[in-house]
This record gives sequence, structure tokens and C-alpha cells, in this order.
Amino acid sequence: MALYTFEGREPKVDRSAFVFPDATVIGDVTIGKEVWVGPGAVLRGDYGKIVVGDYSAIEDNVVVHARPGETTVIGNHVTVGHLSVIHTPKISDWVVIGMGAVVSDFAHIGTWAAIGEGAVVKNNFEVPEKAIAVGVPAKVIGNVSQDYMDLWTKYKANYNSFASRYKTNLHRTEQ
Repeated sequence: MALYTFEGREPKVDRSAFVFPDATVIGDVTIGKEVWVGPGAVLRGDYGKIVVGDYSAIEDNVVVHARPGETTVIGNHVTVGHLSVIHTPKISDWVVIGMGAVVSDFAHIGTWAAIGEGAVVKNNFEVPEKAIAVGVPAKVIGNVSQDYMDLWTKYKANYNSFASRYKTNLHRTEQ
């Protein structure tokens, strides 16, 4: 993994987490227990701070950043889909951010909320607990069902196992 200290700001990665070798973690970034950070992801805490809670998954090519002096918070059991951009929001526990979504400055995403693929959550927008938000700009269109929560609890357990599975089973193949 590519960990970089910047101007005295040093990443802190829990021993049980897995950060893919070509992911980049810079500065004041804290990564919790059994977090999986995928290929090409960039978490840049150069002048802001990033906190990724336990058991979360930051998928391939996600970019996470924070405004100067501010903190991006990604809660526990959060899934951030491939190619998403996360910039200074507060994302509560059990949230699913769909692939290619943008979650902007000071937005707040409530517990168990779901952000649709390609959605743009604008500055200061609040997505309530268990709400579904989609579109550009994102709008709340409904609520998450118990069936959805049960299904995503299983999906998230798979990502949780990735941290330990990747540590022991990922091997570079030379052609």
C-alpha cells in the first residue's frame, strides 16, 4: 500500500484493514478495523482529515478528500461504490453509496440511507435515515426496506471478509 506522511500528518491504518497495493493514502487519514480499500482508491488527508469507520469498503478508484481544516467522516459498515467522489460529508453507519456517485461538502447521509449510482448529493444536502436518494441533483424518492437491509448486511459481510482474504490470498502474477 502507498502510505504517505505529509507535513507531519500521518496515516493510521488498523492492522486488520487491507489497503490495496496501488491505492494511495496521504496525510491525516484513519482507517478502521477490517476496512477494505480497493485498487486505485485515493484518500487524501493533506489539509483536511478523513476518518473511515470499522468494517467499511472503499471500492476501486474512489476519491476521498476534505476541505482545509474539515473532516470527511465515513461511518461503520459503509460501502462506497466504484468511482465515487466523497468530499467533506458526514456519512453515517450502514450507508450504501452507489457507483459513480458524488457526495459533496457538508452533506449528511443518515444511517442505512442509499445513494443511487451516479447521483450527485449537493453541498449541505441531508439524506435522512433509511432514505433512498437518486439523480442529479440527488432527491429523496423513497425508503429502504427491511429486505434491502438484510440483503446488504450479507453483501457487507463479504467485503468485511475481503480484508483478511486479500491479506493472505492476493499474489501478483507475472506473465
